[in-house]
Amino acid sequence: MKINLTKQSGIYTLTSEQKLPISLEKAWEFFTLPTNLDRITPKEMQFEITNNPSAKTYLGQIITYKIGILPFIKSNWITEITHFESPNKNDHKSSFFVDEQRFGPYAMWHHEHHFQEISDREVLMTDIVNFKLPFGILGDLLAGNYVRNKVKFIFESRFKILENIFEAD
Repeated sequence: MKINLTKQSGIYTLTSEQKLPISLEKAWEFFTLPTNLDRITPKEMQFEITNNPSAKTYLGQIITYKIGILPFIKSNWITEITHFESPNKNDHKSSFFVDEQRFGPYAMWHHEHHFQEISDREVLMTDIVNFKLPFGILGDLLAGNYVRNKVKFIFESRFKILENIFEAD
């Protein structure tokens, strides 16, 4: 797993790469099923989808959640799928989608999910997350390290969870 977290102009950027031992088609089917978010989010986050999203992700889809942001404190979070490019007939080699926060704990959240076929049985999954904390410099001073470490923890945990899910297949 490669994971990198930087900050520039008040915006944090996390980039995570993971090779999965599955086809692009199987990766796309798994990651565009909204209810799988529950499976790949660490239990410590107390993540819960609160609406009833359709069985497949689509452009314009709204998904609502509750997520533990601090011990004993949950926040509502609403995201929208703003870009969606499935593997098409001309180029079965890659696909991606983007979710963006509409309301929630961040001042900004933009999460790109990229899937690149390496072979018939291997995919490189790349997540690029750009986020900004609320309350400007005060938010950074009070919670910057905590939130940065929590976001990194989510993706480190997700790496292990996905290894376990796809290792069993």
